[in-house]
Amino acid sequence: MKSVFILLAALSLLLPTPATAQKAYNVIDWKAPATLSTYLLQQMHGQYNQRRAAWSQATQSAEQMRAYQDSVRARFRRVLGPLPARTPLKARVTGTLARTGFRIEKVIYESTPGHHVTANLYVPDGKGKRPAVLLFCGHEQESKATESYQKTAILFAQNGFVVLVIDPISQGERMQLTDAAGKPLTRGGTTEHTLLNAQAALLGRTVPAAQLWDNVRGLDYLLTRREVDAERIGCLGNSGGATQTAYFLGFDDRVKVAALCSYVAAGERNLELTGPADGCVMLPGAGAAGLDLTEYPLIFAPKPLLLLAGRYDFVDYPSMEATHRELQQAYRLLGQPEQVGMFTYDDGHGISQPKREAAVTWFRRFFLQDATPVRELNLAVLPEKELWCTATGQVNTAFRQEVTLTQIYAEEAKKLGQARASLTAEQLRAQVQQQLQLAPTSPTVAEVKEETTIKGITWQKLLLRRAGEPPLPLLLALPAAGTAPQRVVIMLADGGKNTLADSTALIQRHLRQQTAVVLPDLRGLGETTDPAAFNDPKYYNREYRLALLSLHLGRPLLSQRVTDILTVLDWVGGTAGLQGRPTGVRATGLVGIAALHAAVLTERISRLEMLQAPASFQEMLREPTRKDTYSWVLPGVLRRYDLPQLRQALGPRLLGK
Repeated sequence: MKSVFILLAALSLLLPTPATAQKAYNVIDWKAPATLSTYLLQQMHGQYNQRRAAWSQATQSAEQMRAYQDSVRARFRRVLGPLPARTPLKARVTGTLARTGFRIEKVIYESTPGHHVTANLYVPDGKGKRPAVLLFCGHEQESKATESYQKTAILFAQNGFVVLVIDPISQGERMQLTDAAGKPLTRGGTTEHTLLNAQAALLGRTVPAAQLWDNVRGLDYLLTRREVDAERIGCLGNSGGATQTAYFLGFDDRVKVAALCSYVAAGERNLELTGPADGCVMLPGAGAAGLDLTEYPLIFAPKPLLLLAGRYDFVDYPSMEATHRELQQAYRLLGQPEQVGMFTYDDGHGISQPKREAAVTWFRRFFLQDATPVRELNLAVLPEKELWCTATGQVNTAFRQEVTLTQIYAEEAKKLGQARASLTAEQLRAQVQQQLQLAPTSPTVAEVKEETTIKGITWQKLLLRRAGEPPLPLLLALPAAGTAPQRVVIMLADGGKNTLADSTALIQRHLRQQTAVVLPDLRGLGETTDPAAFNDPKYYNREYRLALLSLHLGRPLLSQRVTDILTVLDWVGGTAGLQGRPTGVRATGLVGIAALHAAVLTERISRLEMLQAPASFQEMLREPTRKDTYSWVLPGVLRRYDLPQLRQALGPRLLGK
């Protein structure tokens, strides 16, 4: 009996496992998962090279530098997206906390109608007008109640400054995606920012723009206060708050002095080292517009600006130094070299005591003409709940009719849909072409790798190459020898060709019907899937790195995958035995959206079958915690069309409507 078990065990080693069977379908003979990320990073470096050339030209004279600033400002406002109109703030103070030498007021205002912003206002004792500072928080969930931000505000107040500390969207008392009890539906602020930014993108909007507007209205409120000197307004932030500050400096001219702590989270080096950040940082199309995070504070020059850095910060310190050097060049050209500085401390991320002291000293130097170094003593902070501006700790439960960002976006999408004109097939095709912005194509070359027979099906392995695009691995199965194909079917799936190749019965049925079967891996799928290790699950997207890099470049993943489908069609149309045959596409999952766009662009797709694909882009708005939304985001698409229009345009070519 023992010998039988040994024999069975030995035989089991000879049988193919699921993993080895899957590898048998692979075409690429290098580390395929790195293919698309490498390609996108190369594209990114190319854009940064163009930016460096423009910067080099700008450093030739003060006049050219000022022209560069104007250009950056215009490009920034374009990628930022539209902003709301000013509406009544309806500001109120819901409580006051008396502290030694200052008081803390609990402030609520509406940045847009029904959309509430919570903030703490630190007001020094005494009379007369004071300089004021906006303090923008990083990603800590406690937001304005975070210990380091409380201490920063207290230190400023002790030194004669009025300070407004604002809860950013999706943090503190301003979670947007909550249940009826106010409990968050996601993992926290960075997840919310990211999901909301996908929704905003559909409308050509951005979460950074929404945050910016909250902050602009915060300054509007600050200037209504009798304690504030409107000519002495400053701004600073840490980490994500520093990004808010940088965007603010690039937009609002009312700020006179600023400081950025733990900044440059998405520059060229950081995108390569750590990948894209969350949705409150990333602006779709910024790379294509030639914008780096260095640019936004550059607009502020030559006003006084201080960079605060930790030598061991995970935010790349050499990038911070490079930013400082560029700013020094600009400030020298503009005649104020002493008005930009950098303070480095041997610590990590965050606005620690030495950085707080340096910041307050900097602001006192320019607003109070006193450069005496500030020293922080023991500062007492308060529990988060004591700083609440609302009774419940969340605007969604404190205000029955609270209008969340998702509701704002959904209402706008509804109005766009109602106002959208009926388009002819040709007009719709033109809209799709303008939306996708597909690059001109070059000839497709097929590299035959090998032939293999698996489960009774003989597959040809090919690699499709096209200049300027990553290679596409592809499997081809032909009807039995001596039987010419009468038609072609291109089968697509989110899991890639390997998952389809195992559908033996389906493929054999096609072959018996004299149909050639083509199984390509669109970029980033199948063999070229990005490893999970590079995609933090908190972002709710299995290909977040690829998707955000693509948006940064101005080439959404969906657009690129449409290019891939057109590449496969070009190859079919140029291959003996396949050319001229009716070619259908069967797409399962999100790839169906790419196939739908391709079918609108070309009638070479004789029929399209879509399985398990979203029916509308607005599903992202109806299901705000939906995963993998960045895989099919197209910025501004709902200003042009929605998926039902594309489906209708195909008429009888679309199966199973």
